[in-house]
Amino acid sequence: MDLWVIWLVAAFLFGLGEIHARGLVLAPLAVGALAATGAALAGVGATLSVLIFLALSLVVLRALRPLALHQQRLPMALRTGPAALVGRRALVVERIANDEGVGSVTIDGELWTARGFDDGAVIGAGEVVDVVAIRGATAVVMP
Repeated sequence: MDLWVIWLVAAFLFGLGEIHARGLVLAPLAVGALAATGAALAGVGATLSVLIFLALSLVVLRALRPLALHQQRLPMALRTGPAALVGRRALVVERIANDEGVGSVTIDGELWTARGFDDGAVIGAGEVVDVVAIRGATAVVMP
């Protein structure tokens, strides 16, 4: 089997491994293997293609690894849509009584239908509550 084919298969396997690892550890090896593939196709010997593989892999690893570590330390993406409302404070504008099917709150100036987290609880208008869940277009709240 030709040397360039071996390097190409190695590059493919390193790339496939990086997809599963997600740490930018194997990607530099894939880049180095691709460079070694090109070198082997150009006719350089096995020793020189191994040296090219090692050198380029180390250079790319030293360049990309700090970026990957920095990305891992960043906080998770911010929640958006209704999920972003969970944990917020809301003002009760209409008395909340689950048994009667009434209740509404304002969350960041938007009017939402509301139900109490505890079925038997009645929450009066003007009270400040915490949003514990969003179910469809209804905010589930508790005092």
